[in-house]
Amino acid sequence: MFKKTSQQRIFEDLIAQIEGAILDGRLKAGDRLPAQRDLVDMFQTSRGPLREALRVLEQKGLLEIRRGVRGGAVVKQPGMAPVAESLGLLIRHREITLVELSEFREGVEGSVAALAAQRATPADIRQLKSLLKQAKKHVGDGIEAWERFCQVDNRIHVAIAKSAGNRVYEFVLRMVHDNIQRYYETHPLKDPPFMQENYQDLCDIVTALEKQQATAVRSLMQSHVRRFNRYMNSQGGNP
Repeated sequence: MFKKTSQQRIFEDLIAQIEGAILDGRLKAGDRLPAQRDLVDMFQTSRGPLREALRVLEQKGLLEIRRGVRGGAVVKQPGMAPVAESLGLLIRHREITLVELSEFREGVEGSVAALAAQRATPADIRQLKSLLKQAKKHVGDGIEAWERFCQVDNRIHVAIAKSAGNRVYEFVLRMVHDNIQRYYETHPLKDPPFMQENYQDLCDIVTALEKQQATAVRSLMQSHVRRFNRYMNSQGGNP
């Protein structure tokens, strides 16, 4: 599976070979890499570069390094956690502003919602209506339920992305919404009507989706995103 590393770029070659074996399916989730001493022999390298390469692959979310007698490097199922955490760090360090996220969301979520209007199944619509019932309950509970309402709002946006039938959209928007949630959590609701307005936006979007009104749902979603950004601006939420 592995071959002697290029002596000119040992570290990069180690990463490329192991990553390649994972991505092309020769190594699958749950598979354990050979012991480090065996990998050293296979690659004809030393332990130092190998350990560094394994650490990088762990940071990428491709491996889990387990300790102890039954330890070793185990292949992980690819996930979005490392990428989401990277976006979260960029937001927390103010490398990405809410204005930039809003511009991205307005364009992308409008298009995704329009696509969902064409592809959503009856089961998708039932799920969205069920989430709306949860959101309505939180609206009725008032300001104290703001964070719970936002969590349901997040799930609705992700469910719409999923119903569009494109995993790239679903992945990216799940990542974005998980990180936008941080702003909701750090800026308590001060304007109760905003909660009701947000809920009504979601109801109108789901209604348009159910009626397969792609143009209308695109406009509604874009307006919903703009409303969020205006509110966060009024709370001083933009860096």
